[in-house]
Amino acid sequence: MNLRTRCLAALVLSGIATVAVSADMPYSTVTDARLAKPEASNWLMYRGDYASWGYSPLAQINTKNVGQLQLAWAFSTGQVEGHQSPPIVNNGYMFVTTPGAQVIALEAKTGKELWRYKKQLPAELLQLHPTNRGVALYGDKVYVATVDAFLVALDAKTGKEVWTSKVGDWKALQYITLAPLAAKGKIMVGSSGGETGVRGFVAAYDADSGKEAWRTYMTPAPNEPGGDTWPPEMYKNGGGSIWITGSYDPATNLAYWGTGNPAPWPTEHRKGDNLYTGSTVVLDVDSGALKGYFQYNPHDSWDWDEVSAPVLIDTEVKGKKVKAAVHASRSGYLWVLNRDGTKLNFVDAHSYVNNNTIKSIDPKTGRPAFDDARRPGVGKGDVLFCPSLWGGKDWTPESYSPKTGLFYIPANNNLCAELPEPEPIKYKSGDLYIGFPIEAILTGLRFAKGASEAPKTIGEIQAWDLKTGKQVWTHKFPTFNWGPLLTTGGNLLFAGGTNDRKFRAFDAMTGKVLWETATPSGVTGVPTSFEVDGTQYVAVQSGWGVDAQRMQGGIDRLLGYATNVPQGGTVLVYKLPK
Repeated sequence: MNLRTRCLAALVLSGIATVAVSADMPYSTVTDARLAKPEASNWLMYRGDYASWGYSPLAQINTKNVGQLQLAWAFSTGQVEGHQSPPIVNNGYMFVTTPGAQVIALEAKTGKELWRYKKQLPAELLQLHPTNRGVALYGDKVYVATVDAFLVALDAKTGKEVWTSKVGDWKALQYITLAPLAAKGKIMVGSSGGETGVRGFVAAYDADSGKEAWRTYMTPAPNEPGGDTWPPEMYKNGGGSIWITGSYDPATNLAYWGTGNPAPWPTEHRKGDNLYTGSTVVLDVDSGALKGYFQYNPHDSWDWDEVSAPVLIDTEVKGKKVKAAVHASRSGYLWVLNRDGTKLNFVDAHSYVNNNTIKSIDPKTGRPAFDDARRPGVGKGDVLFCPSLWGGKDWTPESYSPKTGLFYIPANNNLCAELPEPEPIKYKSGDLYIGFPIEAILTGLRFAKGASEAPKTIGEIQAWDLKTGKQVWTHKFPTFNWGPLLTTGGNLLFAGGTNDRKFRAFDAMTGKVLWETATPSGVTGVPTSFEVDGTQYVAVQSGWGVDAQRMQGGIDRLLGYATNVPQGGTVLVYKLPK
């Protein structure tokens, strides 16, 4: 072997491989000031800004010319399964992550590969969600959290590993899929694994050294606030996973995180509200102290993770100014909360999909009242509830456009689920901790009203006016929708998410489709937009799999056929012709 081949072989055997091509471009250090007010030309974090708007102010591509949009370049990742991460861009550098624990750095203008990092995963690792939702940028480093529960810092120009910190125990089925959140010298991550009895947490690490700064658990111990909402010992494996990157308010130094469902699913052995599952929690970034919360699904029975971070919007609601935290919940309601200091106070809620499980919502506290006949449990037989286990909206992020003043939701309507009697269950580290047969979960999807035929529409993109609480427009798809959203200053909304492999641009004011193109695989990746040398680009990863493929399997079982969506990840970047 030649010297280069021997060096690469040694890296692979050591468990870490980084292949680098020299990059002539200077790298722009990512500071707190830049993250607090990101330039329109860049996309520096998961949703573009700390408030999680999913909005780019760029307007070169607009409603008048988007029909001319064409492919600028494409890059095959060489990986299969669900590609969900946004292309993160910092002054000409693009960073994407893939299934298989890879980070790829590309030249944003041309698609030239600059370096590739791959963490060697344990051969016996069980990957329940083999995906990754992106990197964080801070200083001159790129941070990625891995499916075997590590946080890794890489040199942004070379991809060389700077440090690695163990976050969780992969043997206990702890794993991480989210993009880290960087703020005030800390890199924050959370653990997935609520279906395995993992005790959810948010942990912060020093950006320079990788040393853990604090760790806050999402299920409190008996001597902590909220600890009395759990039976003794149940909190230790109570769920409350952190699946998705939090939002952050630099003015208050508070981060907002969405938490997953309690574990196990059956409620008979975990009486109480089971805080802080199914909630938005408010954490002080310096200390990790829990400052406030709002629980959407007390005593959840339906696997309604509320893991999407709320979108932070200063707006008006019914004529009153509100510093709002807005969340389209898996339970099928659009919630508007007021960020009153450290508290989250209820303002309003609107049902946005078919729901037969929530009977009412207290107009003062926002606490939902559930129909217990729709709660699966011992002695109830088969129980049907709407929306389904997948929810009115799953992890796929919403978007807000200050240009239109509208809030956009990627929704799934007319879907319910049915669960049988719970089965006896006892926690064992490294095993599933659900309480229902996995076969019943996979086959439990139902159409609304018990129809044997698929409804005419399932997936939707909805536009809401938060000031009035009214739905302005809805675009309906015959198939379901698993598409994260991007809005832009050109009055456009971009989304994929359908099994026809299409990536589309909509008029953000009317919902009219203005442009669409087929991709090599379905798009469940988060779209972004950036600018290089005066040219605006729109970027997204195509790569079907994981949750979207599983939902498709549930619908196919109902209808008795198989839908095949090609596998394989591709980074796709579009621009206007010269």
